[in-house]
Amino acid sequence: MAKKGSSSTGSGSTDKNSKGKAKAKNDDSEDKGEKGKGKGGLKAATAINVRHILCEKHSKATEALQKIQEGLSFNKVAQEYSEDKAKAGGSLGWMTRGSMVGDFQEAAFALTPSTVDKPITTGLVKTKFGYHIIMVEGRR
Repeated sequence: MAKKGSSSTGSGSTDKNSKGKAKAKNDDSEDKGEKGKGKGGLKAATAINVRHILCEKHSKATEALQKIQEGLSFNKVAQEYSEDKAKAGGSLGWMTRGSMVGDFQEAAFALTPSTVDKPITTGLVKTKFGYHIIMVEGRR
């Protein structure tokens, strides 16, 4: 009986250790997976549905960013402030990796998708075109 009791206790603690080790391995692989998926643990994407506001002057871009932070919808601020052809709500549509300038692309692919009413945006992103405020509506 002593053998039976000690072996079940031993196997019980072994099971606990096994579970703990398995869990630790899963946690490690999840961390590695997230790093491989892109910045911020987002799934790797080859295309994003992106909107932006482009302003040539830093002061105007800062003012637009402030309006968004105050709760105005992204597309309304884009219509009022953006200085490019995507002025109608700032939509650029689906864009693939390699089709955008470096800093813009890095910032855009790092964003979590959101809606125009509650946008998750970048700060100001400077490119050769001016200052951008970027939001992403979808990833694929």
